[in-house]
Amino acid sequence: MTDFYDERESRSPEQRHNELTREVRGQLAHAKANAQAYGELFKEIDVSGIESLEDLESLPVTRKSELLELQRQNPPFGGFTAIRDGQLDHIFVSPGPIFEPQTHRPDYWRFARSLFAVGIRSGDRVHNSFSYHMTPAGSMFNTGCHALGATVIPGGVGQTEQQLEAIASLRPIGYSGTPSFLKILFDKADELGVDIGCISKALVSGEAYPPSIRAEFTARGVFALQCYGTADLGLIAYESSDESGLIIDEDIYIEIVRPGTGNRVPDGEVGEVVATTLNPDYPLIRFATGDMSAIMSGTSPCGRTNRRIKGWMGRADQTAKVRGMFIHPEQIGQIVDKHPEIRRARLVVDWVNQADAMTLHCESDTVDSTLAEAIANSIRECCKVRGDVKLVDPGSLPNDGVVIEDIRKYD
Repeated sequence: MTDFYDERESRSPEQRHNELTREVRGQLAHAKANAQAYGELFKEIDVSGIESLEDLESLPVTRKSELLELQRQNPPFGGFTAIRDGQLDHIFVSPGPIFEPQTHRPDYWRFARSLFAVGIRSGDRVHNSFSYHMTPAGSMFNTGCHALGATVIPGGVGQTEQQLEAIASLRPIGYSGTPSFLKILFDKADELGVDIGCISKALVSGEAYPPSIRAEFTARGVFALQCYGTADLGLIAYESSDESGLIIDEDIYIEIVRPGTGNRVPDGEVGEVVATTLNPDYPLIRFATGDMSAIMSGTSPCGRTNRRIKGWMGRADQTAKVRGMFIHPEQIGQIVDKHPEIRRARLVVDWVNQADAMTLHCESDTVDSTLAEAIANSIRECCKVRGDVKLVDPGSLPNDGVVIEDIRKYD
């Protein structure tokens, strides 16, 4: 399946970069003028001076972990919306609680593109097993199906036998939900002798999609792809027919930064996903998701030309408590910034001789005791506890985005 949802998917990288630069600049001005939080955050920043996407690195990062407190201070959305009276359609309540807005804008969460990639078309029926209770997952796929002209069966979560009865009666061609629940449905259908072989296309998300489950779906004749999104941003990236990485959505700009900082890492290196959305109603700028991924080289063989990410690769929150003090990735970033000789750093926390011990492993071309001593002084200054320093060869640290590795064992 090689046809595209729209012509933007096959733009040349140069055309996309130029158009995205213009759109992001417009979003910055719109956010500053219409969203209270960005009016304050960008008060001293001339956003018209952002001439390229690379210039975004000069703007502050807003972390998802901060959103809960910001919303408490300025309910319900922390001042990050640019919504006028009458535009608000839903308020979702995700764990935290964190509140997410949805307006009347069609395909507000932009999942139609990912549903199209798996083959959903106008007139198809889709059984949606994402939750419709409080959180936006059900609505994300519901509105995406409607944008394509597809009919939705709102299955929600649980009640497996009732869902099987609905599928057997209504014969949907598509499924949206977690891969594990689709496997549960198939296994239960086999046990009860219920025919749900009508399902031939599935868009799965919300958890890991291991090769073993993909192979099982394929054996059943189900073409199942995965997508990646969040309750704040909507769709971020999605698989296409060739299943080689996740293609970034056309209405979002993605950076991969070193955890605890706003500094971009080279393509291929694992870091935290930071997103700038073009949604004018909820214009999140440099929003750090807390999720880890990496930019892949090249473009998809399917013909879509946008950049790709490797998918979800863990969480960026690597805080550790050492001798009574919390150590955050941001502090390790501060240490690295103080010493340009450091290429990358990784703090390893261990339990040695019945006590906490931490060692900062630093990739550097310079290996001498003077540099190590200076870094050790910075550790004390930034972390308020002592730590050892080990200088290692460039490229010797794992490329997994881990900044703080806690290997303590107490038995």
